Amino acid sequence: MNSCDLKQKITEIAKNNWVDLVRFAPASRFSKEDPIFRIMPEVKTVICFGYGLLRGMFRGIEEGTTFYQYTTMAVENMEETVMPMAQLMAANAIEEEGYLALPQRRHQTIMAEENSTNPEVAYDAIFRGVTREPQMNFSEAAVTCGLGERGLHGAVLTDEFGPFLRYNFILTDAVIEEDPTLKAHLCDKCGACVRGCPGHAIAEDGSVDPWQCAVYYNGACGLKNPFMGPDAFGKFENRLEIIEGKAKVTPESARKILDQIYFYPPAQHSYQCSICGRACDIACYCHLEEKGVLKHSFTTPFRKREEWKFKIEDFE
Repeated sequence: MNSCDLKQKITEIAKNNWVDLVRFAPASRFSKEDPIFRIMPEVKTVICFGYGLLRGMFRGIEEGTTFYQYTTMAVENMEETVMPMAQLMAANAIEEEGYLALPQRRHQTIMAEENSTNPEVAYDAIFRGVTREPQMNFSEAAVTCGLGERGLHGAVLTDEFGPFLRYNFILTDAVIEEDPTLKAHLCDKCGACVRGCPGHAIAEDGSVDPWQCAVYYNGACGLKNPFMGPDAFGKFENRLEIIEGKAKVTPESARKILDQIYFYPPAQHSYQCSICGRACDIACYCHLEEKGVLKHSFTTPFRKREEWKFKIEDFE
């Protein structure tokens, strides 16, 4: 099977298994120091699969009515069921043609960093300092493959879904016709993502403090958490700063705060129930939709009314 036919076969299988965007990049487009060459030295092509998230998965958090569906459907079900199945189906087709296919999914509980965290999972479920198990830089690889562009806060943005997507990869020794990278044109550095974070975890330059993010991803901001009681964080001297999203956390204080967050039970696979629902991504999406730059349009705007929030006086 020639390069074009194999590309068409992989694309058809992927799109028949819930993949919305498929991109192919030659390994030569990546730096020689990139982890892909430690993972699979003979890699010739990197295949990126992008999965648009249903806008409705964010609807309950936007309205303040239901929160669990974002975690179970937009995070856990996608990462643990839908995305791996699509990978395996496509990888099987590649190996049927006599080439190697190595699926690469984000391992949520393994980190090379010694004192960082992944906001989507329980901090005490993470194995840190794991350097003998190389992992791809997912967002960088997605951009290199031409899936989209990097937004100010690090999210990959696409014309179709904005930041509302997830992605994974297949490494193969098959040489497959490449797709071009994209010229950045969506992110205008407006800062909506910075302002949208309820815990001020994103700096003006877009850099994200993962521990600050974890605390407020999990619901430490009472102004955006309908499950928080008026006496929350009673043992903390700066409880009102925590609740208002103004407390600056350290890795040590973040652990103490996270240990006191019981607003909603976690999902399977160590996934923490998100109360913010990636507020940065929601703010980014609303901005892109208002600008009219997203190809996938809807009959009504995502943000239909003024954003809801409680008052700090409710916790005094």
